[in-house]
Amino acid sequence: MGFQQGLSGLNAASKSLDVIGNNIANASTVGFKQGQTQFADVYANSLNGSSAGTVGIGTKVSGVVQQFTQGNISTTNNPLDIAINGGGFFRMSTNGAITYTRNGQFQLDKLGNIVNAQGAQLTGYVANAAGVLSTGAAAPININTADIPPAQTATINAVMNLDSRKLVPGTQLPVTIPPVITPIAFSPTDPTTYSSSTSIAVFDSLGNSHVVQSFFVKRDNINPAPPTPPVTIEWDVFATVDGVLIAGAGATANSVTRLGFDNLGRLSNVTPQFSATDPRATTLTVPVSTGAVTPINTTLDIKYDFTGTTQFGSDFSVSKNTQDGYASGKLAKFNTAKDGTIVGSYTNGKTAVLAQVVLANFTNPNGLQSTGDNQWIETATSGNALVGPPNSGALGTLTSSATEDSNTDLTGELVNMITAQRVYQANAQTIKTQDQVLQTLVNLR
Repeated sequence: MGFQQGLSGLNAASKSLDVIGNNIANASTVGFKQGQTQFADVYANSLNGSSAGTVGIGTKVSGVVQQFTQGNISTTNNPLDIAINGGGFFRMSTNGAITYTRNGQFQLDKLGNIVNAQGAQLTGYVANAAGVLSTGAAAPININTADIPPAQTATINAVMNLDSRKLVPGTQLPVTIPPVITPIAFSPTDPTTYSSSTSIAVFDSLGNSHVVQSFFVKRDNINPAPPTPPVTIEWDVFATVDGVLIAGAGATANSVTRLGFDNLGRLSNVTPQFSATDPRATTLTVPVSTGAVTPINTTLDIKYDFTGTTQFGSDFSVSKNTQDGYASGKLAKFNTAKDGTIVGSYTNGKTAVLAQVVLANFTNPNGLQSTGDNQWIETATSGNALVGPPNSGALGTLTSSATEDSNTDLTGELVNMITAQRVYQANAQTIKTQDQVLQTLVNLR
């Protein structure tokens, strides 16, 4: 029996050295999970059971268990590299066959699919043209590299302060009570005919840019105050598009609207109003000649919202001047957020959700079957895959432009190698000793 015990010990130590060697060989393999050899003692069966003095007949390898502990996160220069920080596996599809991996080294193939080195496609939730994710069944992720379509400007939001100290253009100096005013016709090329101006680019239905410049002309003097100060101080607004004056429905010829302020400097009315529900906005009708067809062939109607505009005794200033249109744009880059959302950035400054990476977890990850190439497949022992977005439940978060290193402890494995070597030598010594005992027995006369 001594030979059998020593032989089983040699086999077990050899298997342990194989596992250690595999761990060391994969110390630089992204997403690798080191294995651990587990042993069990062996006893011979007996009809009457084992007595207290029964001697075992050796050892055996009861299993090689992978350690699914977290590896270090290392940054890379590839925006498609993704590291999992926490639980879960990437869900991969190869012609419908599903595998799982912790190796997040990905790239784009010629069709725009996110794939690994073996050509397996990363799966997740795909987004429609409006950027809404379809959170049903996970599907292979395809990055749509088509241009984002333009959006026509619908609203301009302008918040500014008009200087109440400004005089009506044409007021003669020194100012008398009542002031003497020589009417001056507005001209966008004559700065003496307006008090202040600001500009913004708007976009038609084809994404063509048009520069709208607004001019503000005061209509009432309050400094010095006339004998009966006006209840409302008014300013006419004129506008040009690409340098051409546009006519509007304001109170003064060619003005687009008139702004009224109360004696506290608050905007009290806009004439004409955009609608009864938007008393601080007016309609700006912008002529276009670029082939844009909406809303009609030759004009672009824009809601010009002045909500928040004031008239205080301070310099003219613009605190907000935005619009909601944009030109078409090409996909410049994309990155993956912690929750797996892949967001594309376009050359027109817009962003859009393209997809969301999903993760899968298992009740018993050690029940997964390794197929090589850092991939596992589901088994009855592992349980069914629990699929969901990152950072939900027991699933970890994602880090873009990074990979998860092998969790092999190289120093520990080298020490384990020395131990396994000593175990192998000791078992070989037991066989040698048993051989010497047997030789002594054979030589008895």
